Amino acid sequence: QVQLVESGGDLVQAGGSLRLSCAASGRTGSINAMGWYRQAPGKERELVAIMMRGGATKYADSVKGRFAISRDNANNTVYLQMNVLKAEDTAVYYCYADTWPVSYEYWGQGTQVTVSS
Repeated sequence: QVQLVESGGDLVQAGGSLRLSCAASGRTGSINAMGWYRQAPGKERELVAIMMRGGATKYADSVKGRFAISRDNANNTVYLQMNVLKAEDTAVYYCYADTWPVSYEYWGQGTQVTVSS
């Protein structure tokens, strides 16, 4: 089992910045990918950014150039630096992790990001 705890969500004005953090605990040695998804009201959950254990990353087109994912493998923590925030970035942001070689998926409880225009 892996437990994920997010922090850093807040209310921010458009154009501002936030940094989200997610700390993993439990069987962290099996973690492969860590990243972030988000879900806005009335919409499906979508990938924001993800980083493999080796460092490869993938971003949603809507956040490229504005958001940056980073990871501290020694402390089992993943971060999402969000810059130039827009109203459409408003959502609940969920931390995600999967494991290897047996693939399990884990989710955090979510943290609210609200961007006022």
